[in-house]
Amino acid sequence: MTGKNARHNALLRQVSGNGAASGSDRYSLLTSKEVVIGRDPSCQIVLDAMTYRMVSRRHAVVRPLSSSPDSKFSWLLCDLNSANGTYLNGQRLYGCQELHAGDRIALGADGPQFIFEYELISQPTVLTTQTQVAPLPSPAASLHNHTQLKQPDSVSFTQLFPIISTGKDLTRKAYLIPGILTVVFVVLMFATVGQPQANQVIVAIYIAFAAYYFVYQLCGKQKPWWVLMGAALTTTLILLSPLLDLFIFVFRVVLPGNLPSPQDFPTFTELLVRMFFGAGLMEELLKALPVIGAYFIARGLPSPWRERIGIWEPLDGILLGTASAVGFTLLETLAQYVPEITNNVAQQVGVGAAGQLVGLQLLIPRILGSVAGHMAYSGYLGYFIGLAVLKPRRSWQILAVGYLSAAALHALWNATGSINALLLVVVGVLSYAFLMAAILKARALSPTRSQNFATRFLGPK
Repeated sequence: MTGKNARHNALLRQVSGNGAASGSDRYSLLTSKEVVIGRDPSCQIVLDAMTYRMVSRRHAVVRPLSSSPDSKFSWLLCDLNSANGTYLNGQRLYGCQELHAGDRIALGADGPQFIFEYELISQPTVLTTQTQVAPLPSPAASLHNHTQLKQPDSVSFTQLFPIISTGKDLTRKAYLIPGILTVVFVVLMFATVGQPQANQVIVAIYIAFAAYYFVYQLCGKQKPWWVLMGAALTTTLILLSPLLDLFIFVFRVVLPGNLPSPQDFPTFTELLVRMFFGAGLMEELLKALPVIGAYFIARGLPSPWRERIGIWEPLDGILLGTASAVGFTLLETLAQYVPEITNNVAQQVGVGAAGQLVGLQLLIPRILGSVAGHMAYSGYLGYFIGLAVLKPRRSWQILAVGYLSAAALHALWNATGSINALLLVVVGVLSYAFLMAAILKARALSPTRSQNFATRFLGPK
């Protein structure tokens, strides 16, 4: 069967991952127009956006092709530059390919699957040219409808207890792990009421986790949690080690990066130069050390550990760079900024509770704002580290551009506050936009693009 017998009606039958039919999801193919499959409401076969996140808005198209004057048709399957790819019989499809009876179509490596089939028709059937392709009723669906007419109020056991039938999908589709962690942190916050220091640590860690999870979802690539946590812990250990003194000596004593004291009033240009060397170059290099270390460690490991741990593409660099920034931000906030302002306010007012309140007020925006701050700078530099690995011939040029631009964004944030606090909004949005642009470009360049998961925080317009 090659799809050229005009006595047969071509259709797509949606099946589950194990090959079992999924009920009434049978779609007739039109000989007069192409059939687009995707999540966009304008598609002829519309898939649920919440259930099939790996499917692009316009993922693939099935086009009729008349091969002879006697109205014999064949059908071509074409991928529409989807994010996770279209697979035909287990092989990724590039361009278009003719369909044959029994061909299995998969939208993404673990996405919905369709079987291309022919249905024998006894009489010529006029196919409508409506925009939406209506599913063809199956015997199972008819039996189900007949049962519903007889028992309109019947309720199944799994409908009463949905957790029994959806338990396997909870971790993949219902954000179960973030929900569990949220409950754990809420209980810990209740348990530490009256213990301000412990409560501040718990609040800071939870906000940092939420901020990083946002970036992780946008990247769309899986990375072991212990690798990400290792990057954050490595950065905190570097800050607590004598290596920090060496960084301070090089960037703030040898180089013109000495940070101004409260009694100094440098010009904006002078302050920008100081922040570029003393904060931008120094801190961004420090936060990049775990990323570089992961690359060299993974080079000596066998596959698949090499790919799981190392830096082999821009997405890897962004994920580890932002994780390193989380460790930096937590230690800097909890060990420096919050204790300083807490002690200063407590001494001025004479009430310790006032200092603790102000410390909490500073902690929340510092950790939450790290998405447009330290995480943005380090993630942007991590993109260039991964790009240098992907394009080794231009590695030094790529690294120089990334390092200097990340340091410049960092310095601009630190120096802009001396002019007008409202300008920080512009710089923060700019830094966030740089990070998001790097993530989008990294997803497009990813060699593992077909294996990454798609993410959209706003619905299609």
